[in-house]
Amino acid sequence: MTTPLPFTDSHEAFDRAAELLTAPNALVRLALDEAKTVVSYMTPRFIAADTTFIREGDAGDDGFMALVLEGEVVVETITVSRTEPLTITVLGAGSIVGEVGLIDKEPRSASCTASTDVLCAILTREALERLLQESPAISAKLLLAISAKLAERLRDNARKLRLYAKLAKAMQQELAHYAQENLRPSIGR
Repeated sequence: MTTPLPFTDSHEAFDRAAELLTAPNALVRLALDEAKTVVSYMTPRFIAADTTFIREGDAGDDGFMALVLEGEVVVETITVSRTEPLTITVLGAGSIVGEVGLIDKEPRSASCTASTDVLCAILTREALERLLQESPAISAKLLLAISAKLAERLRDNARKLRLYAKLAKAMQQELAHYAQENLRPSIGR
């Protein structure tokens, strides 16, 4: 059983990716040898500034996620008006993008654009499947961490929805009060 080592030509990127996976605030807290195993299934990729490398609505059959090693990525979604994108977040080194597309085959839920030159490590669905076969304990840690990140984002979205609901209710009450005070027919004019 041989393990693919696409990072062998770039030891610096390999080491940086492994370091990010073992950092205290990492997506997944792996031991250094475990992180190196995960990274050995990844491929380094340079993305030029202003390049959209994940596009909302695109088929998810290209399933991959990217671990940002250097640079910044803007994550955006199209608003209801379908004209202007809404920035969801800006992510830097140590962040992952595209993890939903790694797991399912549904259309991408957001767009990711490099706001600066970006060096990242790509994990494809096929590479993840090989990792699952060859290192099930390590891949379980990775998938558990990805699941925890997705759960965190769901909780954050639920908090935002509650806030938006409160704002909508306050606006409705204010409009009703305005209508009652300013739009009722004048009596005795």
